[in-house]
Amino acid sequence: MLLFSRTLMPERICFNTESMISSEIFETLFTNVFHFPISRSENERKGGSVLYSYDTEDTGVIKRVFDKYKLTSPERTINSEIIATNSLGVFTAGVFMACGSVNDPSKEYHLEFSVPQERLAWELTALLGDIGVTARTVLRRGQHIVYIKESESIEDVLTFIGAQQCTLELMNVKIWKDIRNKANRIANCDSANIDKVVKAAMKQIEDIRLIQQNIGFDSLTQELREIAEMRLENYDMSLQEIGESLSVPISRSGVNHRFKKIAAIAAEIRSRSDNNETG
Repeated sequence: MLLFSRTLMPERICFNTESMISSEIFETLFTNVFHFPISRSENERKGGSVLYSYDTEDTGVIKRVFDKYKLTSPERTINSEIIATNSLGVFTAGVFMACGSVNDPSKEYHLEFSVPQERLAWELTALLGDIGVTARTVLRRGQHIVYIKESESIEDVLTFIGAQQCTLELMNVKIWKDIRNKANRIANCDSANIDKVVKAAMKQIEDIRLIQQNIGFDSLTQELREIAEMRLENYDMSLQEIGESLSVPISRSGVNHRFKKIAAIAAEIRSRSDNNETG
């Protein structure tokens, strides 16, 4: 948490966070490790959030911090020896509490670390790579951002730092979004199919009425007459439903074949009409 804090210099240490939990953990750990109380200030920010700050310029305390964690100034680096004697997962959890954040998964899959120095950003990226997570970096308003957008990788990081409950919540959101998206696709598909059926039915009715007005149903075979009358009385029926409702039920393809015959008769009537008008 100290290594990834806002300010870590021989003259001053400053740790900031908007999380009350991270604030309390930092204060407890600092007091337990260095046996020195560190004062906290609270500043309300726009939007109602509170910034918790721990700030000290006590050079004696700062020297103890630098000596204990083998820190050098001005460039910070992750000391692999210190991590080797502790838990890598706990270390990464401290990094997250110091400079990490995760978006509401119902809106966007995004986890990031706002790292104070470029070298630390690259080292954190490599550390995440060691646990199989591919992270990317970008410079934003002077801060080196290490970010992850793949939901599975975010789940891996949350689990690795001990936030299993957050991992489960993220997985639940993914399941809910997947179900919602599938429902939307089905609804859109159903809507498209309905539009297709209605358009086809309107064209069939148009052909049937043209035949009825020009040559009458008596000119049709019994099979075509029955299907024509069925369509006029049931414009919203699908081809399969029409086939099942005939006196002698037939398949969907059989119904479609008969409508093609009706369409051909209607096309011939239109052709004759066009020739007469031309003549």
